Amino acid sequence: MRSQLFVPADSEKMLAKATQSGADCLILDLEDSLTADRKPQGRKTALAFMKERCPPGQKIYVRINPLGSGMALQDLAEVMAGAPDGIMLPKCRSGADVRELDHYLSALEAREGLPQGQTKILPIVTEVAEGLFTMSSYQDCGPRLMGMMWGAEDLSADLGASIKRLPDGAYDDPYRLARTVTLLGAKAAGVIPFDTVFIDFKDLAGLETECLAARQAGFLAKPAIHPAQVETINRAFSVALDEVEWARKVVRAFADNPSSGVVGLDGVMLDRPHLRQAETLLARAEEQSRQPE
Repeated sequence: MRSQLFVPADSEKMLAKATQSGADCLILDLEDSLTADRKPQGRKTALAFMKERCPPGQKIYVRINPLGSGMALQDLAEVMAGAPDGIMLPKCRSGADVRELDHYLSALEAREGLPQGQTKILPIVTEVAEGLFTMSSYQDCGPRLMGMMWGAEDLSADLGASIKRLPDGAYDDPYRLARTVTLLGAKAAGVIPFDTVFIDFKDLAGLETECLAARQAGFLAKPAIHPAQVETINRAFSVALDEVEWARKVVRAFADNPSSGVVGLDGVMLDRPHLRQAETLLARAEEQSRQPE
């Protein structure tokens, strides 16, 4: 799940193109990319697309409308027949929203004859100001919760802000806070932390810089708004061969010194947290190797 490509759910042409993007996951969007009069068509087109399930191995999530919009249940009632891999929940206020969605999914999985708990949930947790204060509430949301994503665009609207980034390109303080608490909240909940979108899809150099900074901070994935962004995102969030080599050396060094809490490797002193980091990196590399091309 390194990359997730947003695709308007009502566009057969864009959906077909998205299957060739190389994105690990397609997010069929019933929310912001569709006007109210296009949402019924979006549900129908999304369902038809999911029933084709092409190409195999590429996950499909559906971004429904917010729970408070009056449209979320209609979205779910129609698209769950396509057995999406997951549901993206926008404007999420707290873990209570995830648990409410969990109940709806359980009922709809039963209706469709799907295994209970099969459909995962990925909430966007910072699109409303309230969400920044509820990160600890996601720790008891159950196994459907697979990640937490932060968002800046809707947050700026909720705040009534005229800017998100400062003249040097860095995010202003509210958005830096949103990014930080999402990362911490996801780690505390034991789920994947997702970075936010990079809206200038022509600036691939800027995208790469932001991806690398996000990965260094601890994020493991980033959504794309254009197919041209996917390759950069996949490359940035993939485990490189030199990283695997280093991680193996760290694990080997501790295995050779089982009674020691600190070892020296290539002139660097390492302790047990470095071992945990190395083991996590190797697990990610193994998972990456199992992903279909």
